[in-house]
Parts: sequence; structure tokens; C-alpha cells
Amino acid sequence: MMTFSDLKVLPALEQALAIEGISEPTAVQIQSAEVLFSGRDAFISSETGTGKTLAYLLPLLSKIDLSVVGLQVMIITPTHELALQVQQQIQKLLQHSGMEMRSLALIGETPIKRQIEKLKKKPRVVIGSPGRLLDLIKMKRLKVHTVKSIVMDELDRLLVGSSLESVQAIIKATQRDRQLIFVSATEQKLLVREAESLARDLVKVNAKSGQVNPDIEHLYFVVEERKKIDLLRRLIHAMKPERAIVFVHRNETVEILKKKLEHHKLKVSEISKERGKLERKKALDDFRRGVSTVLISSDISSRGLDVKGVSHVFNLDIPSKSEDYTHRTGRTGRAGANGCAVSLVAQQQVQLIHKHAHHLNIEIKERLLWEGKVVDPATSQP
Repeated sequence: MMTFSDLKVLPALEQALAIEGISEPTAVQIQSAEVLFSGRDAFISSETGTGKTLAYLLPLLSKIDLSVVGLQVMIITPTHELALQVQQQIQKLLQHSGMEMRSLALIGETPIKRQIEKLKKKPRVVIGSPGRLLDLIKMKRLKVHTVKSIVMDELDRLLVGSSLESVQAIIKATQRDRQLIFVSATEQKLLVREAESLARDLVKVNAKSGQVNPDIEHLYFVVEERKKIDLLRRLIHAMKPERAIVFVHRNETVEILKKKLEHHKLKVSEISKERGKLERKKALDDFRRGVSTVLISSDISSRGLDVKGVSHVFNLDIPSKSEDYTHRTGRTGRAGANGCAVSLVAQQQVQLIHKHAHHLNIEIKERLLWEGKVVDPATSQP
């Protein structure tokens, strides 16, 4: 059985992981370690919930030279939520390990003057959105000449449009011998080509055991559109999730759903693009601490969000793309835990459910809610 010390992870970090209840490395962590410790450029792909964040953090934090004062690791993320989540993971590792170094999240919607002041304390790791990172580099407040490694997380959302231009400019501002690490839940050919254009000698680390986590049970319920919210409420009461995320398409649906669920005494938080950074952070903190047990979200949190104990994901609105179905349902069944993904579909959407099942090579079972219990229509006739 492989251990973190076998991967050359610092003993202090291994101790920090033990405090968090993590004793064995996952497949992606094992396969990434040798490549990342060697300093080579890498494209890491593995499905959601397999430990990709630790796969790059553990080698990079282990390699930081404390004798060098200055920035050594830069992590670029497409969303503020993911940046703060990565920062939170780093802070836990540093706190539990006793390692004396600073990390700093640099995101938009936060006063840039305050960030400039914090940069004077010489963090060795920064995490941020491409726009804010580039702004600080151009202002010569973020000095990147000592950067040894650059991570691009959630790659499919970074290498598009203006974000791609910012990422290219950030890379160009660093030394040519720095390490580039591309991280994605999928290995799309377009992404690989773009990564290869930025890194000549790219090593691919593909630790996927399949497109969809086998620890997730997939169910669907056929219901009229106007009755979806009522069915969702009854399913939450029947299935009793420890924590549940409900996904909807439209921002306006978020507030309507929140009010209706709260009317039935459910503890609900909501997150959407219409909310500011502080409001979204509070909603996520409440959900993580158990102040709320249901998080309603537009697609803003379908990627990168990692909350322990999410037992159920509900698609009030089913996504049209199989890739989006994978990302949404990947919020449950993480790190070896079991999960349940439930989709509420109108009769005309059943074909879409079958399409996802076929494309992803999974079984999505039809179920009914009868007298407060989830039943198989093939064996239980109401």
C-alpha cells in the first residue's frame, strides 16, 4: 500500500493530512507525484472528487525553498469560490504542519490596495483569478521572477476568451524554466492542444477510472414542470440528505425555490451570480458548518466546489450537456464516500436522461415517490 512518505511528501505535510483524516494517497496523487517533484510540465486529468487539488499542492508545498524570500507557486483559478477553496486547503495544511510560510488569495471584488499591502509580507504561494493576478503583475506589485511553478486549475474555464489572454500574459511574465501544471476533470483534445502550445514537453497524467464516479447512484423522477418544486421538497423529506445541493438553470429560480423550501422549515442557503462575493462566501460557510443543509445554486458552483458530507445532488433543471451532468453530480460521492444524484424531469426530457446515461456509460434508474417512500416503478405499483 502506497503512503504519502513513499511519494516524497514532507513528513510535516503527511502529519497535517493525518489530522484531517487522510492516510492514503488517491490514484491521481500517486501518479502526479513523480512528475511534479521532477519539475516537468504536466497535464493532470481525473474525475471530480478524486483529490486533484492535493495532487498538485503536496508536491509543490514540499518543494518550496524557505531560504528564498519571494513568490514560488502561483495557482490560477477561473472563479473566486475555487480560489478561496484552494486557499482554505493550503491554510489547513500549513496550520496542521507547522510550516512557516504565507499564502494569499488575490481575487476581484476585493480592494486591490488591501491586497497590495498583504503582498508586502512576501507570500510564497498566491491563488487568484487571472484578471486580478495580471493587474497586479502589470502594476509591478506582484513580482513573479522567482516563480517556480504555475498551476492552472479547472482548465476548460481558463483557456477561453479573455481568460486565455490573461493566462498567456501571466506565463509570459515569468521565467522560461518555470513549471506549468494544467489541471482538468476531462482530457478534451482542444485543451490538450492549447496546453501543449504553452508547454513544449508536456507529460500527461490521466488517472481517470471512468467519466463518472462509481460511488454515485443516479436516479430520475418524471414530473410535470409545475410540480417540480413540490416533488423536490417531498424528496428531501423522504431521502433525508446529510447535505444537499440543488442545481437550477436560472438565477431567478434560486430565490423562488429558497422561499418555498424555507416555508416548509428547511434550512437553506443559496448562491448565484447575482450575489456578491461576500454573500456567496457566507452561503458556502453556512452550508459547510451545517447552519444550512440545502444549498441552491445556479451553475456557478457546479465545478470546483468541495464540501464534505454532500450526500445528495438534485437537478431541478437537468443540464443539456453530459459534461455538465458529470460536473454537477460530482459534488457528491467525493473521496470514497457514497452519493446520490437525483434529476427531476418532465416527460419530454426523459430522452435527455437516456442520452446522458449512454454518453457517460452509467445507469440512471427511474424511481417514484409513493406514500413518502422512494420506490422502483417496475416492482412497486402505486
